[in-house]
Amino acid sequence: LFYRVTMSVLIETTIGDFVVDLYIKERPKTSMNFLKLCKLKYYNFSLFHTIQQNFIAQAGDPTETGRGGESIFCQMYGDQARFFEMEAVPLLNHTKRGCLSMVNNGDNMHGSQFFLTLDEDLKYLNGVHTVFGEITEGFDILEKLNDAICDKDNHPFQDIRIMHTIVLDDPFPDPDGVDFPSRSPSPDERLLESGRIGVDEEVDEMKNKPEEEIAELIAAKEARTQAHILEMVGDLHYAEEKPPDNVLFVCKLNAVTTEDDLEVIFGRFGPILSCEVIRDRKTGDSLQYAFIEFADAKHCENAYFKMDNVLIDDRRIHVDFSQSVAKNFKWNRKSGNTCLKENNDGEKNNKKSSSISTSSKSTRHSSKKHPRDRSHDYRKSKREKRRSRSRSKSRHSKSHHSHSKRR
Repeated sequence: LFYRVTMSVLIETTIGDFVVDLYIKERPKTSMNFLKLCKLKYYNFSLFHTIQQNFIAQAGDPTETGRGGESIFCQMYGDQARFFEMEAVPLLNHTKRGCLSMVNNGDNMHGSQFFLTLDEDLKYLNGVHTVFGEITEGFDILEKLNDAICDKDNHPFQDIRIMHTIVLDDPFPDPDGVDFPSRSPSPDERLLESGRIGVDEEVDEMKNKPEEEIAELIAAKEARTQAHILEMVGDLHYAEEKPPDNVLFVCKLNAVTTEDDLEVIFGRFGPILSCEVIRDRKTGDSLQYAFIEFADAKHCENAYFKMDNVLIDDRRIHVDFSQSVAKNFKWNRKSGNTCLKENNDGEKNNKKSSSISTSSKSTRHSSKKHPRDRSHDYRKSKREKRRSRSRSKSRHSKSHHSHSKRR
């Protein structure tokens, strides 16, 4: 172990403040670059342009694209010193949350971009990017960064920016030829023209909305949450899966009502593809609810509006759209596999797997007969053998009789 000498920088952001300590002994060049850029107010209004949950939060690029930025040495020596070589010795690893690391530009060179780690033991970053500090105060900033809502490219929907950087202690002398400002610069137009939610803009989707709409939004959120839970436990194939819009659920039926009765009654709204009264597996008795599949969703909708609370066989039935997704898939109960059902356009998903399962099933049934069938074949073969013996005996006796007659 070695004695670590640190220097601190206070970083103020739109979501809170935090303090970082720099490893000036192990990473003198990287620490000097970061300290002088902070003193130059280079990071003021810098956007956290990339946030990956439980991974990193990246900033320090004035172009906000992940491909810009320059080191303090560019101010000292010109464009040829835009980047500087990374310090790899001694090796410092990304072992904890809140590590401050300089981004590798791909050629083992560094500029101005840095990131904070949002998880522990990110071993695949070791030796690639240069750890040169850590957060020592304001750890709640890591939670806020980790909870930021981002798009598919990991860009936060709401701007999270560094507003001020304050160097608490600087052991390095100021380089010649660099003019350090006496005060922080004023905000520019890019804060207003970012195309994202502003840094000071309140995000409240429930504000100024009627109670009914708020209740619908809350119910929709709860439904999405439940769908994701059902997907995780395996009851749904995917969270966005929706039930078919041409199937009705009919309940409160009389036990004597049959599929034929329902087809006659509901058939006046349009062609019916299938009608099934759900029955007890052992007794075969009706469980007093059914599913009716129409050929057209419009006919299904008309039946929904017309048939609810209608009297059938002395029972007031209840009609609703089916919430079951079972008809979207064909289940193979023995293997547990599923095949997507053929859709309206005649296309089949998982065609290969369904054809394989169908062919194997037909082969299995054709080659393997029921025991009752085999016994029937056995008895049949015995009868045929007895008949053939009797016919051969009769022919033999006839031939013997004719032979004796000739004699």
